[in-house]
Amino acid sequence: MFNTDPYEQKMTTALDHFEEDLKKIRTGRAHPGMLDGIKVEAYGTIMPLNQVANVTAPEGQLLQVTPFDPSTLQKIAAAIREDQTLGFNPSDDGRVIRVPVPALTEERRKQLVKLASEKVEDARIVMRAVRQDGIKDAKRMKDAKEIGEDDLKAVEKEFDRLMQEFQGKIEAAFKAKEQDILTI
Repeated sequence: MFNTDPYEQKMTTALDHFEEDLKKIRTGRAHPGMLDGIKVEAYGTIMPLNQVANVTAPEGQLLQVTPFDPSTLQKIAAAIREDQTLGFNPSDDGRVIRVPVPALTEERRKQLVKLASEKVEDARIVMRAVRQDGIKDAKRMKDAKEIGEDDLKAVEKEFDRLMQEFQGKIEAAFKAKEQDILTI
């Protein structure tokens, strides 16, 4: 019998990746995950921000970055400033970096919703590719007489069920993010 579990696992991984991507799209509120994509040159190598500093959101419109090593303070501030997609202008007092999160304009909100919808389409493409791989493997097994015609139909139905389930989860995550972005 054909096992769909590995393909379901791939779909779950793709959904998790999609949800992580959505977290990186900023809303009007400060969230420590906003700075997840920042890379800092420290100790002669490029490192993710969370390995050289602690990021917190003490207020709704402010992120606070506390470096583990005060000597990396300027490089962290420069790395945040250089990421133009975020549009942040950090300031430091020699100990911590404060990153004010500006309110989003209506135009910027619409751009962010559009970006989120592009990520939805990317996730759907990955899901369809996983389904096609699974069905292709099942057809290969049928051609090799390892499974019968009825089993192949059952596998296709199972993939259709999985697709509907994961499409619903993607859509729900997108709707929640869209609501989050558009809420002032």
